[in-house]
Amino acid sequence: MAQDVGMPVRPDLAEWMRRVEERLSDVAVAQSPFVTETAHHVLAAGGKRLRPLLVALTAELGNGPLDDRADVAALVVELTHVASLYHDDVMDEAVLRRGVDSANVRYGNSVAILTGDYLFARASSLVATLGPAYVGRQADTFARMVQGQIAEYRGAQPGEDDMRHYLGVLSDKTAALIATAAVFGGMVAGLDEPMLQRLDRFGEALGMAFQLHDDLLDITSDSAGKRPGTDLRQGVATLPLLLLRRSDDQSDKTLAASIDKNMSDADVKATVAALRAHPVIDEARTVIARYADEAESELSGLPAGPAKDSLVTLVAGVTGRVRAG
Repeated sequence: MAQDVGMPVRPDLAEWMRRVEERLSDVAVAQSPFVTETAHHVLAAGGKRLRPLLVALTAELGNGPLDDRADVAALVVELTHVASLYHDDVMDEAVLRRGVDSANVRYGNSVAILTGDYLFARASSLVATLGPAYVGRQADTFARMVQGQIAEYRGAQPGEDDMRHYLGVLSDKTAALIATAAVFGGMVAGLDEPMLQRLDRFGEALGMAFQLHDDLLDITSDSAGKRPGTDLRQGVATLPLLLLRRSDDQSDKTLAASIDKNMSDADVKATVAALRAHPVIDEARTVIARYADEAESELSGLPAGPAKDSLVTLVAGVTGRVRAG
């Protein structure tokens, strides 16, 4: 699981991740067999599990074993993430999620939305067992995620900078929960407030680098998990297109203006090829590397040890993939 996010995992940590995976499946079981089926639909498709991994690594900063509180914190952030995917796919009218039919395609929009609600509820029940500080952080994170989804749905408003809008959406929709995962682990470890604030900034920067890289894969990747041009087909303007729109070159303006949600498959294929060969891809990688460097800089003030080393390796994995293309 964690190898997908750019780092190998120690055998003991891999065993912990397997335990969390099993508990994810258990906690999604509902009174209704049908709800159990729909709740497991996205969970069973797997995923990077970056958020539980961050909980584990930052919890280890306290130099103690990963206890049940770390397990529960990991479950909370991953359930919240998976729940949001059900809602995202309805909003985006997605067809696939992690290589299988999206829940909205398989079960319909209403069931997909309600399944996301169910998983949010399960996350809320679990976080309540950790205490008020965790509940407050989770509620604030959920509020940011909802606001980010609404902002994405509305789009940049008249007079609003497109790039600022886009980065704000990513910050709220994605980076907020990744930052919370890092902070939750630090809370489990008993770190003081300055250290928790450092983990918050680390997680926010890492989340931005991670999501920007994922968006870039829409153009650069030929892997089965990411169909090239998916965002372009949906009319979603990600970092490369936004950078292209800022160019003063007339040919760039023409290319940017030709990109819309009504493009044919042939048009999308041609546009992806044009963007891959364009300097804007390297510009995007530079932006992503800047966020990854910010994340790494926050780690300099953390206690030395295997946990910090693993966090540095995680950031280097994201940055290395970006620079290697």
